[in-house]
Order: sequence, then structure tokens, then C-alpha cells
Amino acid sequence: MNPFLFTAALVGVFSLLIMYIKKRFIMHLHLSNGIKKSLNIFLYVNLLGIFLYALGRYFIDFPNWLYFLLSLPIGVLFLLFCTTLLYDIFRLILVRVPISDERRHFFKRSLDLSSLVVATSISAKAIDEARHIELERVNIKLKNLQKSYKILQLSDIHIGGIIDKNFMQNIVKRVNNCKPDLVIITGDLVDTDVDKAKNALEELKNLNSKYGTFFIVGNHEYFHNIEKIIKRVKELEIRVLENENLYIGDEKRGFNLVGVYDLFGYRTGTFMPNITKALQHKREDSPTVLLAHQPKFIQEVPAGVDLMLSGHTHGGQLYPFKALVKLQQGYVSGLHQHNSELQIYVNKGTGFWGPPMRLGASAEITEIVLSH
Repeated sequence: MNPFLFTAALVGVFSLLIMYIKKRFIMHLHLSNGIKKSLNIFLYVNLLGIFLYALGRYFIDFPNWLYFLLSLPIGVLFLLFCTTLLYDIFRLILVRVPISDERRHFFKRSLDLSSLVVATSISAKAIDEARHIELERVNIKLKNLQKSYKILQLSDIHIGGIIDKNFMQNIVKRVNNCKPDLVIITGDLVDTDVDKAKNALEELKNLNSKYGTFFIVGNHEYFHNIEKIIKRVKELEIRVLENENLYIGDEKRGFNLVGVYDLFGYRTGTFMPNITKALQHKREDSPTVLLAHQPKFIQEVPAGVDLMLSGHTHGGQLYPFKALVKLQQGYVSGLHQHNSELQIYVNKGTGFWGPPMRLGASAEITEIVLSH
């Protein structure tokens, strides 16, 4: 991704959102001109924060506390935009309701106050919710599996900026406490220059499991020199599955673990997913578990796969996104029966992208028990 285009697009989109918020929300509030002016200044300060955030992603190394502050405006302005949409709808309804001017004035002031309270409250809740990573436990039955296996799934960590060495130390400790048979990372592990992520990545060496740690790339790896990232991950003694499979477990008592490149490879023309190649020579007498970053890859999955593990969606991360993500990906989070043979589990992400905010979509480490 071109950093200059990313910066221009990000600032451009949020400039439009600010124009809408000013004209359809702040301008209509029953507040003094001084307070309205302060709210407008608040909007432009947030826009400046977004611009500096983009610079911090690509050009400037900010300290963590400053990067944290600069990343918040993306979420704050988005949630304020959503609040403005609702405010606009209710305001237009109120104008048309046949009631006295006195009551209309009362309800309008109530709408103004409640909208400001809601915007502030949901932003605060979203910041708090992002601080907690839930351990999601799920039991998945697979046909022809002869014994149980415990998988710990991490996804969409997005190392870079706020996601640093300390964050990874906590994740590794929690994974190890679960005593997994294997650990899988389903993409979007690194979201910065891999050299800047070195210290955080080194923590993955401390993951302990019976069969090891396995990784597939996500779309964000393509933005930061995917070849270099794959090389660095392999140096950590993590097995990168590149359109290939291997067997996990004892002879005739285990399962095929398959991994493919991400769908974004079709856009770049490099590191493209190839499910046919990935499934070659797998053992037909054992179940097959496929790792594919984006849930919509399920449309390319042929017969013979029992379970697909994905990430990418962040569960919507901020609730209003959930419906859009579902339209684009099909599955947003949790376990689903795709057809009579194939199940899919979508991890909501262990980290976050952009603002350190989540709303109605908690971060997760997934403890998956495959049973027979």
C-alpha cells in the first residue's frame, strides 16, 4: 500500500465525515456559539491527529503513549459520525411530528443532550473494551478424528505502534497457560516494517506446545514486504504454511493441517492462494483443517475439507461495521456450519487495527478443542 495514497485517502474520508458532523449535528445543537466553536475545533484537532497517525505508521517513530493518542481520533470520529446519522434521523422525524412548539423544543433539547452523552459514552466504552482480550472456548467435532487436540488460535494481532513487546508477552503467557497441542496464527501478524516489529516478534519464540506454532499470511503482510515477513517468521522456528499441508498427530490418529496464501495475492499477482496445490498428498483417511485468513475464501474450498479457521473481520471491531463486514465476508465471528461437510470458525482478532477501540466485538484468543 502506497503510504502517500493511504494518508491522502484517510484524511480525505475523515474530512468528509467532519463536514457532515458539523452541518448535520453541531450546527443544529441548542448550544452557545462559543461551545459550538469549541466542538468544531475538537473535530479539526482529531483530523490533525489522524494525519499524524498516518505519518506515525510510515514515516515517524512516535513513543507509544503518543501513538495511542493519535490513533484514537479514527474511532472517535467514526462513532461520532454514526451518532450524527441517528441524530439526523430523529431530528427530521421530530420536525414533522404534529406536537406543540413547546413540546417540540423540549424534545429537541433532550435529543441534543442525549446525543452528546451517547457519543461520549460509546467512545469511552469502546476504549475500555479494547483493553480486554477474552479467552473463547469452543468444541468442534470432526468426522474420523480418532483423538482430541487442543488448538490455540491467534489472529489479526497487527504488531506495530501500540501492539508491542509487552502486549505479546501477555499473549504468549496466556496461550502457554492453556497448554495447547499446537498454536496457529491466521494472518495479519505484522502491520509495520518487520524490522520495527523485531522485539515483539521475538516473544513468539516463547510459545510452548506439543506440535509447534503454525502461521499463514493475511492481507496486511502484503503491505509490508511479505517475503521479508515470511523469512523473519521462519527464523522464529514457526512453520509458515504456503499453499501446503502437513500431518498433525500420531499415525492415523491425527489430522491434515492445510494453509494457503491470502486472497489479496490475486490483486498483487504474487503469493496467490492455490487450494488445489495446498491439498495435494493429504491423507484421505483423516480429517482436514484449513487455515485461510479471509472467511470468504470458503467459496473456493472444495470437498474434502472439514474445518476452516479464519480471522480478518475483527468481528466488525466497532459495531456499526459488523453489517458491512458480513456483506463482504459472509461470516463475521464464531462457529458456523457452511454445508453438510464443512464448518468454519472466525476469530474476532487478538489485537486491533487503527484505533485501540472495540465495540460489541471483543478481542479474543481462541481455545479450540477438536474432538471425535
